[in-house]
Amino acid sequence: MKYLLLILLIAGPFCMKAQDFETDSFETSAGPLTITFIGHGSLMMEWNGSIIHVDPSSREADYSQLPDADLILITHHHGDHCDPRAVKEITKEDTRVILTALALDQLGSGDVLSIGDNTSFGPVNIEALPAYNLVHKRDNGEFFHPKGCCNSYILEGGDMRIFIGGDTENTPEMKAMENIDIAFLPMNLPYTMTPEMVADAAAAFKPDILYPYHFGSTDPAKLVELLKDMPEIEVRVRDMP
Repeated sequence: MKYLLLILLIAGPFCMKAQDFETDSFETSAGPLTITFIGHGSLMMEWNGSIIHVDPSSREADYSQLPDADLILITHHHGDHCDPRAVKEITKEDTRVILTALALDQLGSGDVLSIGDNTSFGPVNIEALPAYNLVHKRDNGEFFHPKGCCNSYILEGGDMRIFIGGDTENTPEMKAMENIDIAFLPMNLPYTMTPEMVADAAAAFKPDILYPYHFGSTDPAKLVELLKDMPEIEVRVRDMP
């Protein structure tokens, strides 16, 4: 009987939930890329046979039902982006974890990628950019994400450049980027950007495809309206509140 119960649990709602995640697929010169939109700041990519998890969070999924990671990227130390339980569920013997120094303090292992540095994972180059607030602060006057504590990442493989913002505002470093094919930009208050700030950033570096994510209760339709006169930027809205 206990074996039957185990089978029923495996085939239960968590498994069904995992199967309901939206995905987009792309052809790249580094192999096929599939992006799975887990929720909030959590993403999963399958790129040329490797599984890449970004900011896995148990709040968004049962990670015991998701594929183990070849690579895990952690943008910063906050609990909705750096979840030891979720990381443990998808870590195997040879999983590589790339993260910030403060996230390392929480997880206890991984490779710190400092701002401005690069590393590689197979055919994919990974660059760390600073992610930080310019405007939004806590009640005590401190920024929610001070400069130097959090990362954004550029993933470049073959002819594809992907920007993963993490928690950030429309920083000069972001706006100076070039040749970004896919961008994930956060859009929830008071922690990250307003739709106007996202539109300002997108108008500066002009990604081919823009996914608003981590948008909480902010209506992504406002961003679509702000960028309606820039048809060169395709705004794709997925289930990422």
